[in-house]
Amino acid sequence: KAIVLFDSAYRLVEVLSLSSYQFSEMDALHKGWFTEFSPDDLEKMKNGSSGEDKLLRSDGQNMGGAWPGQAFSLQVKKVLFHEKSKYQDVLVFESETYGNVLVLDGIIQCTERDEFSYQEMLAHLPLFAHPNPKNVLIIGGGDGGILREVLKHPSVESVTMCEIDQMVIDVAKKFLPSMSSAFSHPKLNLFVGDGFEFLKNHKDSFDVVITDSSDPVGPAESLFGQTYYELIRDALKEGGVLASQAESPWLHLPLIAHVVAFNRRVFPNVRYAFSAVATYPSGIMGYLLAAKSDRDLSVPARVVNDDDIEKMGLRFYNSEVHRASFALPQFVKK
Repeated sequence: KAIVLFDSAYRLVEVLSLSSYQFSEMDALHKGWFTEFSPDDLEKMKNGSSGEDKLLRSDGQNMGGAWPGQAFSLQVKKVLFHEKSKYQDVLVFESETYGNVLVLDGIIQCTERDEFSYQEMLAHLPLFAHPNPKNVLIIGGGDGGILREVLKHPSVESVTMCEIDQMVIDVAKKFLPSMSSAFSHPKLNLFVGDGFEFLKNHKDSFDVVITDSSDPVGPAESLFGQTYYELIRDALKEGGVLASQAESPWLHLPLIAHVVAFNRRVFPNVRYAFSAVATYPSGIMGYLLAAKSDRDLSVPARVVNDDDIEKMGLRFYNSEVHRASFALPQFVKK
């Protein structure tokens, strides 16, 4: 196995064997480019070829590598922030083509150019699947994008947000203003802490719960297990809807199948949807939706017309996209 480094003109510079190369954090920022490696590949590069895989996990089970054998790069114009918080490595850089980019533990979380495609789908799929959402809980979402979208619904009376890492909120306010603009909204109740622990103390409280987490490694691992979803079920009111990011069908089918299977033991109604997000691995992101009712989640309970779309400033979500996102390829259905 080898690491292949290119200069800014994409010419081959050098090939180094993993056994003789010690990877450092700054190697992801090489000659003006940031490269997002799979967490398990990154672990091997840091520790040499004998390093252990840093694998995706759910309920303590090994779900395989994140996206081994591939990487994604963006050209860096300027590094704006790079520090380690109590929980993770936090990087923000200005890219040449995608605006400012938030990276946690080496994994791209959002870019200013395409963030709306993810934020709108994760927020509006569950909110429009509910006939009258009033109380909403967001677990994670420290960049503020999901919060921004939730508050576009006039029926929403209060939004509770539980983010574990204050540093993510702080850097979003400073470097991602278009996403973090709603942190001062009077309907927001912000708690900085563990969402898993927060749920234990809130029963029958929310119409919609949205989990906007990173991949199931590090601080987000507990948010991909059955116990977590049982806590969400208990926190939802009757007829409540949940949504969570659910990885890419091109890369994570075992994890998706596992999460869907145990959620069908927890909820009477579980569906999987997906859409395009340019800067996420494989360019696809999946969404798990579940409800404490038999309502068809693939059909919006409230249809948005052109006036609604303009008023809400929607750039990706509409009622047709809502329905279409649940149409799964045959290999995913199986």
